[in-house]
Amino acid sequence: MRKMVVFWVEEYFYNPNFVQKIISLLLLPLSFIYCFIMYMRFKSKKPQDFGVDIISIGNLSVGGSGKTPLVTALASRYEDAAVVLRGYARESRGLFMVSDGEKILVDVGISGDEAMIYAHKLPHAIVIVSEDRKKGILKAKEMGAKIIFLDDAYSKHDIKKLDILIDVQSENSSCLPSGAFRERLWRGKEVVVVKESVDFKRVVELKNKSDKMSLVTAIARPQRLDGYLPQVVSKNWFEDHHSFTKDEISKIIQRDKASSILVTYKDFVKLEQFDLPLSLLDLHVEVNENIFKIINNYRRNSNAKKD
Repeated sequence: MRKMVVFWVEEYFYNPNFVQKIISLLLLPLSFIYCFIMYMRFKSKKPQDFGVDIISIGNLSVGGSGKTPLVTALASRYEDAAVVLRGYARESRGLFMVSDGEKILVDVGISGDEAMIYAHKLPHAIVIVSEDRKKGILKAKEMGAKIIFLDDAYSKHDIKKLDILIDVQSENSSCLPSGAFRERLWRGKEVVVVKESVDFKRVVELKNKSDKMSLVTAIARPQRLDGYLPQVVSKNWFEDHHSFTKDEISKIIQRDKASSILVTYKDFVKLEQFDLPLSLLDLHVEVNENIFKIINNYRRNSNAKKD
């Protein structure tokens, strides 16, 4: 039931049918109220300076946009880096150190899938999950981080940071609940908007390929993978952040007589514990050097003000 609801909502936001378009129109008054409340919230916040360089990567709409590979690509260029994120859909609450920059300290249930990706792909970075981003920032600073990347923190207007936003196209540009947008680009809010294929591009590498692969994935809007997929026996889509069981994956292997399960890295960090044959659709992004120049200029200007 939850799976059906999630997929219906994704279709409603990004590829609505006629009935969904009517529902969206009827909800417009609520969207105006929601958007006004979010604007007043923005205006009421005063950014707090934590005395450390903070870079936020996010997007204005709900659903996937490629934040995780972009954060990974950016953070990999810096020493003494940390990644702080909420840890959506994890089985824990509160602040947890996922990686101290030397070793992974918790399992994927405690960290959540996205934080575990960072821990795997950024072995020398500190990775922290915390619903309270300020506590996460302070912990990262205490651990010696000199630059902190926040995953999806545009809405944290009370934190002094450089905001980088991924431009996500949608047929419906309304705020929730009529459209997919959580906030607007508020006037007076300085941001850097980046676009895929202009400021960064995706590169996909297929690892451990087998003759008969069945795709299993639990990412938002899984249709985004279609342009990168090799030939597969079947496509098995689960709702974003789904917690897999070994039994449901084993049944797919048996049904398809598959020689391996094809997964993204987001799925891999949850499925590797089951000791099943996995093929990996490993995605990373190549970033335009101009983005690094913007970050470095921000850091220089920030440090100059401190001096």
